Amino acid sequence: MSDTEARISEVVTKNDVVLFMKGTPLFPQCGFSSRAVAILDHCGVAYESVDVLQDMEIRQGIKTYSDWPTIPQLYVKGEFLGGSDIMMEMFEAGELKQLMDDKGVAKAS
Repeated sequence: MSDTEARISEVVTKNDVVLFMKGTPLFPQCGFSSRAVAILDHCGVAYESVDVLQDMEIRQGIKTYSDWPTIPQLYVKGEFLGGSDIMMEMFEAGELKQLMDDKGVAKAS
């Protein structure tokens, strides 16, 4: 496992919900990341975010780690769920909030 993979794995395993995104929750740097943040905020869960624009190794490494070509990427309890389109589909169907509840994800404070 490379150093980058190890760093990604540590973040993914130590946090219930992780969003790899462009920018930060307060200042998303693309529409897809903005939508992903809005969905998570609406679900009311606590989450960690990783700004891939701050680290090119993470930006490329996360695509290899998940075998998914785009950012943002959402992980819940170590499991890769998908990008903003999948998040939106799950959210609209009520599946995302249900998944968060079923997995015992902490609520945002």
